Amino acid sequence: MLRTRNEEASLEDCPRIFPGFLDLFGPCLASPSHAGLYETVGRERDIVMFTVEERDRVRNRLVQMSHADPRLVAGALVGSTAGGQGDRWSDLDLTFGLADGAAVDDVLADWTVRLANEFQAVHIFDLPHLSTIYRVFLLPNNLQVDLSFTPGNKFLAKGLKYDLLFGNALERDPAKPASAEQTFGLAVVYLLHAHACIARGRMWEAEYCISAARDQALMLACLHRSLKTSYGRGFDDLPREILQPVTGALVGSLEKTELIQALGRSVEVLLQNSQDVSGLAGRLGPQLRELKSYQ
Repeated sequence: MLRTRNEEASLEDCPRIFPGFLDLFGPCLASPSHAGLYETVGRERDIVMFTVEERDRVRNRLVQMSHADPRLVAGALVGSTAGGQGDRWSDLDLTFGLADGAAVDDVLADWTVRLANEFQAVHIFDLPHLSTIYRVFLLPNNLQVDLSFTPGNKFLAKGLKYDLLFGNALERDPAKPASAEQTFGLAVVYLLHAHACIARGRMWEAEYCISAARDQALMLACLHRSLKTSYGRGFDDLPREILQPVTGALVGSLEKTELIQALGRSVEVLLQNSQDVSGLAGRLGPQLRELKSYQ
């Protein structure tokens, strides 16, 4: 049963209690069993989350729409669900190549209207990258849908996991990842700025910089082991002996003493994971360790 505040409601009561309920969950109600609907709304605190079946339904409809759009010459399923992988919480990523003469702004505008009309999707933001533009949507059931468009059919980065949906997709050289030197250098800048922020009494900004420096240190550890570095995707794959000391670099409060301790531990985590820039780390290590010393 679905509980809302102080009342207990059955599925039949939901359209009365939740305006727009049938628009959102009608496809689930049409099935012989309401398993998809129970999965979606029959949760503690009424959290609305998509089901795998709903995600598949949205994917299939988007693929159908893309086949019918003459401005798209190729399409592929990418992201965590490509290759039959992913899990219950994976979002949906589709990428397309644009025909010659197709205006990306027009395509984005048309697809945004269609997703809003068919799925009540909200356009959150765009992310340009090289010649590709990513448009991110959020559906009412909290399914994130990422659509990307690239001129031509050379829109798949080499080594990218994908399922080709249609067309003749070609691979392009991937963007180069950040070097160990750049990653180490950014960490140093964050540590220096964290030190200054603590001295200025800007504790929230200090926390931000300490956390950013810690993340750069973990990225260095991932680079050393050829793990993914973007968005923390490789962090959980690091060995336990690498991750255990990092917990000490987590900021527990905005008290000055706590921030200084986290700053010092972040320095040590960075230096311990700087094997690929050992010369640079050796030169800067002593002065970085002085950052945790306050008079």
